[in-house]
Amino acid sequence: MTDAPSTIAERSAEMLARSTPTTIAARVRGLSDRAIAWLFITPTIALLLAINIFPLIWAVYLSFTNFRANRPNAEVVGVGLRNYQRVLNDPDIWIAMQTTAHFVFWTILFQTVIGFALAYLIDRKFRGHAFWTTVILIPMMLSPAVVGNFWRFLYQPQIGLFNYIVSFFSGIPPSSFEMLGSVTLAPWAIIVVDTWMWTPYVMLICLAGLRSIPDYIYEAAEVDRASSWRQFWSITVPMALPFIMLAVLFRGIENFKMFDMVMLLTGGGPGSTTEVASITLKREAFESWLTGRSSAFAIILFVAVFGLANIYVKALNKVKQR
Repeated sequence: MTDAPSTIAERSAEMLARSTPTTIAARVRGLSDRAIAWLFITPTIALLLAINIFPLIWAVYLSFTNFRANRPNAEVVGVGLRNYQRVLNDPDIWIAMQTTAHFVFWTILFQTVIGFALAYLIDRKFRGHAFWTTVILIPMMLSPAVVGNFWRFLYQPQIGLFNYIVSFFSGIPPSSFEMLGSVTLAPWAIIVVDTWMWTPYVMLICLAGLRSIPDYIYEAAEVDRASSWRQFWSITVPMALPFIMLAVLFRGIENFKMFDMVMLLTGGGPGSTTEVASITLKREAFESWLTGRSSAFAIILFVAVFGLANIYVKALNKVKQR
């Protein structure tokens, strides 16, 4: 019985070898293991270069020119650092960056606090925790288009459920305020939606960190008569901190690129209250057709995110090594 599978495998290999042309088989046998490995990974590397590296290099080149995508036949002239100077001296772009920073800070704060709290509760393994874990993960599984349209309906001042819930607890008439049409409330409306959608993602990462803490550490703490509060701050939080920081890193990078949710809910309005950097970049590139300038803006955003992420990763590595 144990020889049957090996015999079948040997016969299959022999049939495959016979069906392979003699010239190809001879060439493959003449290659080293390293050459064969490169033979398999070269198509993947070429695809990654074509999809990721080439557009980046092309954007860097365009950022030093006056190229406009709606005038492909016009003469392309190098302008040096003029596009970068115009971007860095544009007050509207700085306002968009401040708006982006506002979204990133508050969404990360709420998602981290709520996500870790949910992970801590689910880690207690109460009755029905598997069911509630699945329910909590549902928002993360939905498409941003579905979430955006769903919450846009909830935010309607006349028929939306959100205004009626606020009215029930505060006594304010439902039609007296509009979340998406108010300069003050529109940014917080987007923060609420993004927090609702992506808190489960942070919860999963934090839950993985909590589940990685060995039980014998808590048992030793109980022997030393450490209270639950002391165990939480001395064991749970320090040992789960690398996972929390990892979740902050992932969500920070994604929220810095926030585009679809803002476009679906407010389109950057009212006015330019919720116009984040990605929307400003889109308008520069595909409404004003300032391709060279928008490329410079994209490179500045890339350098900013890459630099901040690099600094953050170094801090994360130091925490992991403690």
